[in-house]
Amino acid sequence: MKLSTATALVSALIIGVALPASAGSQTGTDPIKTSSAASAFGSYDPYGDFSNDKSATIEELFLPWEDVDLSTLPLADAYAQQRGRSLLITIEPWTWSKDWRITPPELRDGILSGRYDANMQAICSLVGQMKSPVTIRWAQEMEDKNGRFTWANWAPKDWIAAYKREVDVCRKAAPAAKYMWSPKGVEGLEKYYPGDNYVDVIGLSVFGLQKKDNDEVGRDRTFEETLKPGYERVAKFNKPVIVAELGYVGKQDYVSKWAEDSRKSYAEFPALTSVVYFNQKEVWPWLGGYGLPDWRVTQHVLP
Repeated sequence: MKLSTATALVSALIIGVALPASAGSQTGTDPIKTSSAASAFGSYDPYGDFSNDKSATIEELFLPWEDVDLSTLPLADAYAQQRGRSLLITIEPWTWSKDWRITPPELRDGILSGRYDANMQAICSLVGQMKSPVTIRWAQEMEDKNGRFTWANWAPKDWIAAYKREVDVCRKAAPAAKYMWSPKGVEGLEKYYPGDNYVDVIGLSVFGLQKKDNDEVGRDRTFEETLKPGYERVAKFNKPVIVAELGYVGKQDYVSKWAEDSRKSYAEFPALTSVVYFNQKEVWPWLGGYGLPDWRVTQHVLP
């Protein structure tokens, strides 16, 4: 396992948490237990745009399990505690250095052989010391076939075996943590379901790109319309549902409507508890020539 040294600022950006500023006073909300009339709100916020937002009750982090400075995790815990937020930690089983990444079969075989147990244990040992409520989201969007993630589109039995192994490792080190199974939401996701004993909550990814909407259907899609297919695919598992990655880009009216609608309650989505905004620029080109959408709240309103 490689653990690189980074400055405090770079480390904060790696895991998606701005350095502590002024503290809030709102009581924290565990995303597993939220039952408000409208969806609870959170963010992945490496720029600190939501640092003083008292409506935010979830702080999401992204970190690879190689080449990461894990000393930043206690900072994240303190940051969340100051603001009364729970932590949603997305662990990606690779390095963010593209030149160092191994092939999908190599990663699969390495995980199943136990070669990476120490990577997961190192992270979860720190999680086990945290005071904030923590939910672990491991190897997200596993059913996606677009080639983005090394762990995606494996044979379902292999991904399930890998997921269960990492949850088992983490449970020993962080017995109080919860676990999120987080498909993208597309057809075939049910083949990757690891079983009720390994899932506390289900995460989905929901993004609105106005240009793509109009190119494909000749009009704007709504948050409700975009969420519905994935939600219907996971509803049968009878678990709480969170939009673990939410983003939208378009003209002001489009962005304003998505912002409003994503915070509403919906009778047709009774299991939906929370939405978490992905406040970052896309790093993987969207198919169809849409480039790298910029989901950042300072950039997502187009002229």
